[in-house]
Amino acid sequence: MSDCGCDAINSQLTPFAEALETILKQAKTVTGSETLKLEEASGRILGAALQSPVDVPPADNSAMDGYAVRCADLGDGDTRLPVSQRIPAGVMGLHLQTGSVARIFTGAPVPPGADAVVMQEHTTAHDDGSVTIHQAVTVGTNIRCAGEDITKGSAILEPGMRLRPQDLGLAASVGIGELAVTRRLKVATFFTGDELVNPGNKLAPGQIYNSNQFAINSLLQKLGCEVINLGIVEDTLEATRSTLKNAARQADLVITSGGVSVGDEDHVRTALEELGELCMWRISIKPGKPLAFGHIGETPFLGLPGNPVSAFVTFLLFVRPFILTQLGVKDVHPRQIIARAAFNWPNEVKRREYVRARLQTGADGQPEISIYDHQGSGVLSSTSWAHGLAVLKEGSSVAMGDNVAYIPYSELL
Repeated sequence: MSDCGCDAINSQLTPFAEALETILKQAKTVTGSETLKLEEASGRILGAALQSPVDVPPADNSAMDGYAVRCADLGDGDTRLPVSQRIPAGVMGLHLQTGSVARIFTGAPVPPGADAVVMQEHTTAHDDGSVTIHQAVTVGTNIRCAGEDITKGSAILEPGMRLRPQDLGLAASVGIGELAVTRRLKVATFFTGDELVNPGNKLAPGQIYNSNQFAINSLLQKLGCEVINLGIVEDTLEATRSTLKNAARQADLVITSGGVSVGDEDHVRTALEELGELCMWRISIKPGKPLAFGHIGETPFLGLPGNPVSAFVTFLLFVRPFILTQLGVKDVHPRQIIARAAFNWPNEVKRREYVRARLQTGADGQPEISIYDHQGSGVLSSTSWAHGLAVLKEGSSVAMGDNVAYIPYSELL
């Protein structure tokens, strides 16, 4: 059994920062990696530092279409010189003859003997194969030097970073075709509630559709996880206990939704305490107070609330950084934007609130934050309408025009 290092669970609500720190301290980096082709590696976590095997560019090359010249051959005024060769991109030119120039194109290697490139806009070509240079240049003008972007042996990508398209392009630019990435995290999920019905079926009186399964599993897939979907589990202690044991045997992380509150049919917490340990329960945030964290043997467990908005928000705030930490990502904290409020929140905030919001442009052209009219934890439409979360800290109230922190979904998804 894992030692959470937590004090005994009590009825007090855990502040957000303390809760997140407690959870992240327990995130152990998974072992194992796999090698993927570049076209398969997007979104995966780089497993080892990447060094460039070549200089980029590999040779001095022209930054412009124009003429490669020797600066010593140019006078103060117009200088007419013969064109001795033509060098397109991908072709190595010959040594530049004294008293001549080379027609050169962007990206083409600068020929030996040349020390500058004159833009074609500053020249006049003649029918006899000569060209007049109208502008004197200094050594190095319009030349991109070998290794100017990347030097051979230098680190270009660090381990623990999530690979983006530009990172794959960078790897390709130095000739690397395969990358070692952290293996996919196996996450087992199940969803409790006898009232739940999967979409595509008809609802009986008292039933609701199981939206959390599709939102949570999709979020996990977006993080690159291998999802072990155990579906809907009936509201009995025996079924909950059995499913938790099964989930822990085959996964690196177990996530549930529902069953972690204090109702008679909420069996997840009881089953977790029987099988393992509950390190933390109930967070001082809204929505999402009934969040549970613990272990089943060595397998970490996160129990999300059953209300759809609460499950969505707690996933973004707690599950996402926990998973990224397990995958070896160093910086898992989302960046916030400070903008003025285009709303009033007159009541003092008791628990930190994560309000579904949009960042938009005000009448004066400045960014401002608007919020969804209905912020209830069951109003799932608010998550789809929003572009992010406005953060209302404990003990505060908000008046129109006040500065408010905002976390865009792009930082969380």
